[in-house]
Amino acid sequence: MNQRVIKLLVFILIVGMFGFFGYSMVTKGKHTDVGDKAYQFELPNLDGSTTKLTDFKGKVVILNYFASWCAPCKEELPELEAFQKEYGDQYNLLMINRGETMDKIKKVTDNNKAGMNYLFDYNAKVSKLYNVTGQPETFVIDKQGVIREHYNGVITEMELYKWAKKYDN
Repeated sequence: MNQRVIKLLVFILIVGMFGFFGYSMVTKGKHTDVGDKAYQFELPNLDGSTTKLTDFKGKVVILNYFASWCAPCKEELPELEAFQKEYGDQYNLLMINRGETMDKIKKVTDNNKAGMNYLFDYNAKVSKLYNVTGQPETFVIDKQGVIREHYNGVITEMELYKWAKKYDN
């Protein structure tokens, strides 16, 4: 390659890097994580109405991002169902799905026999604000609306209970 082409490629690379870093700086303030106030959202739920995070003001809330095709999510589901059965009246577990249909979730959960609160983030807008990078991914929000835990991976019923209890003061 001649010198002119190399210089042009280096210039394009540098401009691209500055563009990427500039975009990252602009969007950085729109994310929440541990220690931040939880982003308020409203999402459709399995019965066709909507659920808002503000519906649970003053209560400990657990958000769990999942997908029906995700093997670790399938492994985790019995633990979450056990948590819901045992502690669902004390702590609010919101199961958030990205991109799948209500019919699909009804089918894979046997028409929601466990009585879980499934929400649908179709365009992934809320998951982007929460910095969700995969699934399963779990957040614990305290009574003041602050994110206290953010965990990537499979979680057990007892781990969830310990976190919920820890922030229930």
